[in-house]
Amino acid sequence: MNATHRPLRLGTRRSQLAMAQSGGVAEQVSRLTGRPVDLVEITTYGDVSREALASIGGTGVFVSALRDALLAGEIDLAVHSLKDLPTAEPEGLTLAALPTRADPRDVLVARDGLTFERLTAEGPVRIGTGSPRRAAQLAAWARSLGRAVETVPIRGNVDTRIGYVRSGELDAVVLAAAGLHRLGRAGEISEALSPDIMLPAPGQGALAVECAASDADLVTRLAALDDPHTRIAVTAERTVLATLEAGCSAPVGAYADVLPGDGGRYVTELRLRGAVGTTDGTTLVQLSTTGPLPASPGEAAAVGRALAEEMLAKGAAGLMGEREH
Repeated sequence: MNATHRPLRLGTRRSQLAMAQSGGVAEQVSRLTGRPVDLVEITTYGDVSREALASIGGTGVFVSALRDALLAGEIDLAVHSLKDLPTAEPEGLTLAALPTRADPRDVLVARDGLTFERLTAEGPVRIGTGSPRRAAQLAAWARSLGRAVETVPIRGNVDTRIGYVRSGELDAVVLAAAGLHRLGRAGEISEALSPDIMLPAPGQGALAVECAASDADLVTRLAALDDPHTRIAVTAERTVLATLEAGCSAPVGAYADVLPGDGGRYVTELRLRGAVGTTDGTTLVQLSTTGPLPASPGEAAAVGRALAEEMLAKGAAGLMGEREH
């Protein structure tokens, strides 16, 4: 079969969520290229390991097998959750598209549909999360209310995590809003957590479409899926992470939102917020900066680097444990 007519092979993790988001991208790629797109399921180390993400480092555990398949020519493109991607881009591959970002927030799925404040008002509660970032900010929030919360490390897919609440084993779990929306399960959300209270992981809610840098035709076609504002925002966030030398599992939150000006007709500013804290909530370094909308990803990276350096000057490095090198 002529290479220009054979189906494109899109690599994806096997989870229900990964398949849902990759399927959506596959439909768009097929429309763009006029070629069918076959999903190729790939098992990653993060999918088979039962260890807590923090203990296996987090960095790249859901990504390396997909990237290996790309470099070996076994697949033509891959779809990742951007928050799972290491900040260093491997030689030979390129992030050809960062489509328009979905809801970046964390959400609470709690017993009886309770909000965090109502839940913790009833006494000490147990909340499941595998994320040190979420644990740190939940603990800090509870302390600010004069309340107690125990964060319990959990792994598993969405059904498994929500099952801990349904069974009464946990009072609540924290998940990404984007995942529940993509699975059609937004109705199970008890409370969407504002970034004013809980900064998401860098890149949360965004997808990354990656392919071989040498496949110029595919790179060009995939560029039509790219959203410039999403790329600017997540570049700033991921540069915070890279400058802090922190891995994907570090207790670091970063969120850049584009702000309208000129009566709301145009996007003119970028606000970037970063946070890093101890998982017991006793110490939280949280800073922000607002300025003109960067004209390029390079300018966005400079904004992220400056904020991270300010965080380091305020003691952020001592709150992250072992840093990535």
